[in-house]
Amino acid sequence: MERAPGAFGGPKVELHVHLDGAIRPETILYFGRKREIPLPGDTVEELLKYVSYDTPLTLAQFLEKFNYYMPAIAGDREAVRRIAYEFVETKAKEGIAYVEVRYSPHLLANSGVDPIPWGQAEGDLTPDEVVQLVNQGLQDGERDFHIKARSILCCMHHMPSWSPEVVELCKKYRNNSVVAIDLAEGQPSEALKVEKDSEHKKAFEEAERCGIHRTVHAGEVGPAAMVKEAVYVLKAERIGHGYHVLEDPELYKELLRTKMHFEVCPWSSYLTGACSPDFTKHPVIQFKKDHANYSLNTDDPLILNSTIDKDYGIVKEHMGFTEEEFKRVNINAAQSSFLPEKEKQELLNQLYEAYGMVPSTS
Repeated sequence: MERAPGAFGGPKVELHVHLDGAIRPETILYFGRKREIPLPGDTVEELLKYVSYDTPLTLAQFLEKFNYYMPAIAGDREAVRRIAYEFVETKAKEGIAYVEVRYSPHLLANSGVDPIPWGQAEGDLTPDEVVQLVNQGLQDGERDFHIKARSILCCMHHMPSWSPEVVELCKKYRNNSVVAIDLAEGQPSEALKVEKDSEHKKAFEEAERCGIHRTVHAGEVGPAAMVKEAVYVLKAERIGHGYHVLEDPELYKELLRTKMHFEVCPWSSYLTGACSPDFTKHPVIQFKKDHANYSLNTDDPLILNSTIDKDYGIVKEHMGFTEEEFKRVNINAAQSSFLPEKEKQELLNQLYEAYGMVPSTS
């Protein structure tokens, strides 16, 4: 597949991108018209004026953007399957060899979910069927666009009552595209503690008991204590974002030692106000210097009006990233992916060959 050369031309691995934040604006317009659901614009340009932005907002303002367009997609079988399929096509064009895409099944459903999201009327699309449709879309995309795609199911911080079903869906579809569970913000509540006996904690304990992989959004806008909780209470194997871990040097040192993986999203961290607007002071520079285990990711490319090349371009221009560091970051991402060992090794071999590297024996 022909693609314009970006900051790094080799195959890439992406581990932190939200399906509902990566929908094509044309697809939103199509389903808005088809379902007669009002949208803030009738053209891609008009829609993007409301949905995307390019100067920093708060995380709360960022999350409000979903309200503009999710009613056009949620609750529609054709839409759910199509956004998954088109997502794989987009990532193939960006030179991604392997991607893990995350989403909340409940936020795309309109039945068997309380409350029903996005002000929808009750329908008959359950969270379970949402997962089946996304799996079909991803698998059809893999077949047609020759990359590998897997999914992560999100628990939502503000909706603990959904979490028991999320972990059950992870168990049910663990050999069918789904590779992990996540805990994501549904509103800027990251500073909430995970209660000792909360549904989130129980869901993650069940995931660990069943060998389901675990990643948690933490330390994006919240303090380092949230990262600590994600690691030691929820037993996270990877951290989504994690920038504020640097505020606790002891914790950071320990996570460096254990090779904890940080799913870094540079452009997102700027636009959500998670990090300093000065990229030369970004936590990723420290991660790079310390040879931390991290990856580069887009997070929500529709809202951030970006592609993976945007994030690679930022770190190349402002953080001194070299070809070697890009290779190292993608090898890290492959090693920290939630693929079964055999498939992980195949992915690593694919990268080593493309990069002209000798596989590491460490």
